[in-house]
Amino acid sequence: MPSIAGSKKLKRQMAPMFWGISRKRPRFVTTVRPGPHGKNVSIPTKVFLRDMLKLVTTAREAHYAIYNGKVKIDGVTRKSIHHGIGLMDVIELDGVSDAYRLVPGNGQILHPIKIKNSEKNVKLVKVTTKSTIKSGKTQIGFHDGRSLLSDVKINVGDSCLMQVPEQKINEVIKLEQGSKVLVTKGVNAGQVAEVKEIKEGTFILPKRVLLSFGQREIEIPAELVMAVGKKEPIIQIA
Repeated sequence: MPSIAGSKKLKRQMAPMFWGISRKRPRFVTTVRPGPHGKNVSIPTKVFLRDMLKLVTTAREAHYAIYNGKVKIDGVTRKSIHHGIGLMDVIELDGVSDAYRLVPGNGQILHPIKIKNSEKNVKLVKVTTKSTIKSGKTQIGFHDGRSLLSDVKINVGDSCLMQVPEQKINEVIKLEQGSKVLVTKGVNAGQVAEVKEIKEGTFILPKRVLLSFGQREIEIPAELVMAVGKKEPIIQIA
């Protein structure tokens, strides 16, 4: 009987560059299965441990750590080597004092940074969808696949400081003039800028933001930025 969830492996030459793996030998590498993040913007748990953090040296060691419940992502134990870890996810490892968060940086769309223990139970999530369901309540969808019902006043494009794994919204960060944003993709990925102006989309052009990096200003689509604070980033992102 064929698998309904796609292949479990990927040719190394087709893997995203930010995975940090060798490109030729061996021929295949573990891939991301369907999950909270897109395939091209996430990294499998196994590859994260072995190739990005280099906390284990072999696939067998990675399998042992994952299958024995030693890896937590956003406070939840994940026992799949194919689980995709993506933007702003917090990773904890049993027996390791450091906690990590994936953010853009070093010229890559995902890069691990060590964070304070006081921040391992919170993460930033970007609002990607908002709809009213049959009961009249508002359902909010986020960039990491989460969704919840809330009465919080919020718009698509705003960000939330969320308590995990409880999924409790601690604070809303509006995408507005004067707010600080993190560029998540492109040549400026990982840089923090100030929003100078927000330009609404048209039939041809998407919604855009004018950003200031000190003396330099650029205009990019709003989908490439995440609001991270009012005057300074609300959590550690570098």
